[in-house]
Amino acid sequence: MLNNYLPIAVFLVVSALMGLVIVVASKLISYYLKTNLPSQQKLAPYECGFPEFEDTRARFDVKFYLVAILFIVFDLEVAFLFPFAVIMRSLSWHALAAVGIFLLILVVGFIYEWKKGALEWE
Repeated sequence: MLNNYLPIAVFLVVSALMGLVIVVASKLISYYLKTNLPSQQKLAPYECGFPEFEDTRARFDVKFYLVAILFIVFDLEVAFLFPFAVIMRSLSWHALAAVGIFLLILVVGFIYEWKKGALEWE
């Protein structure tokens, strides 16, 4: 029975050691090459587009959340299309019609949001 679990144990030990070696090596390299020095560019705000502020209760513009939610919705809808793309040749006409309806609803929603100005950033 030990022969069944020995490869798993060896794999776990080797992967844990590799993780430890990678972390220690990266710390040593950053220490000796001095790559962890803060600069004005490294401390600049990123990803959100506006600088940090002192008060954590400051209000955000609703457009920021709206664009984020729209991105998530459309990203998930496109992710639903990948399984259909993989097996498209073996699908029946009914399944292709269902995918077409799904795409039609997706396009109608996109056009609606475009016409409402939800994608415009002022």
